[in-house]
Amino acid sequence: MNARELIREVNRRNAVLAWTGWLHVALLVLFVVFALLDGRTVTGVNPWLKPAKFAVSIAVYTLTLAWFVAYLSHYRRTVRFIAWGTAFVFVGEMCCIISQAARGVPSHFNISTAYDASVFGMMGMLIAFNTLLVLITLLLFFFGKTAPLPPACLWGIRLGVLLFLLASIEGMAMINNMGHTVGQPDGGAGLPVVNWSTRAGDLRVAHFLGFHALQILPLAGYVFSRWRSEAVRRRAVAFVFALGLVYFMIFSLLFLQASHGRPLIAWL
Repeated sequence: MNARELIREVNRRNAVLAWTGWLHVALLVLFVVFALLDGRTVTGVNPWLKPAKFAVSIAVYTLTLAWFVAYLSHYRRTVRFIAWGTAFVFVGEMCCIISQAARGVPSHFNISTAYDASVFGMMGMLIAFNTLLVLITLLLFFFGKTAPLPPACLWGIRLGVLLFLLASIEGMAMINNMGHTVGQPDGGAGLPVVNWSTRAGDLRVAHFLGFHALQILPLAGYVFSRWRSEAVRRRAVAFVFALGLVYFMIFSLLFLQASHGRPLIAWL
């Protein structure tokens, strides 16, 4: 399947989620242009870096979800609710992030004025709603009727959605901390692009890893189920479970590391 065919297939599987993803790809290009033209900084970085990172994350998530929900064709109304709900959440969240970037102030954990607090509160409600949508998706894949899939692929999706849900819940630790950095204020020295702190613990590391279980574990299930070796194919589900367990352990260790104020760079 070439790139054009892949795009057509994603659009066919769920147009609402697919076009939400393509919208954020277009926004990413716009944010890169803005970053080149805007010399301001917010918490030590260009104000358009955060919208750009969120655009990438949202595009990857919605396009992945568009692919997966096609396997839930027996639940058309529920899938429609999930798709439109997800589009509403992320378009709304991106509007909040853009408005704060344009003002040159932090979008997250910013309650310095009534307006800033209302924007942060709105994003919190949107993400809470999305967490509910993810939970519904998880329950459908675990207990509902799905389209025929190799068992390893199905378990890859199930475990990927489960870890994604745990990463969403882990975001509550950032809210309780009123920041993603543990031990120092947000901002300061960080790794290139992702800007994860190199001076203190950063809860975004585990958050990032958990989110991308949604792509890694289903892809692993697909690879194991199509492996040339018959012995590997017979044990494909076991391999997916083992990978999922290792993934969860790394996710947990990264969370504990950040919670104790230790930067990721300390492991390298």
